[in-house]
Amino acid sequence: MKKLTVPRFFITVLMVLVGFTLYSCNDNEGPDIPPVKIENLPGNYKGKLIIVQGNIKREGVKEFKVKKDTISFAEFPISDIVKTVVKDPVKAEKAIQALGKVKYDVKYAAVINTANNVIELTLTPKTMELQIPVDGVNKKTVVEFVSKQKGYYVGLDQTLRYALTAEKITVDGTLVTPYEVIDYNFPFCIKN
Repeated sequence: MKKLTVPRFFITVLMVLVGFTLYSCNDNEGPDIPPVKIENLPGNYKGKLIIVQGNIKREGVKEFKVKKDTISFAEFPISDIVKTVVKDPVKAEKAIQALGKVKYDVKYAAVINTANNVIELTLTPKTMELQIPVDGVNKKTVVEFVSKQKGYYVGLDQTLRYALTAEKITVDGTLVTPYEVIDYNFPFCIKN
């Protein structure tokens, strides 16, 4: 039986090709994702809204606009606030109808986190004032909003995520007690 010998040159070429192939497969950069820019953030958004108050959780879809330093709602969801102030369901529904569309703006400051390819938003929500009509009298209602965490515009999927909390409500100068905070979570919002 004859032994087959392969020339060294062929083995060297084969090893170089295999090495190059393995090196090429070890490319951990993944797809080419462009870096996020502050200019990516402004626009018209539509997204999931989850409202939680105590054991009650509601979900829906909400539209809003993001400008240079402001998130603007043409119609902020106020029904949970009104129902906290007006306990009678029939009167609460009448008050919600009478109030109509309530505009609300949330200021923010944005910085780019290049390591994670996100824009971080530090939200500074302002106080919301409502005149809630009940039995022919307006109840001056002041809602104190806070943002307990940063919001994020994610460069990878170009979505916006943030949350607000109605931390306390005052009616005609009196704090509503007992009161369970109302959380407004926007976990996934996309540009229209």
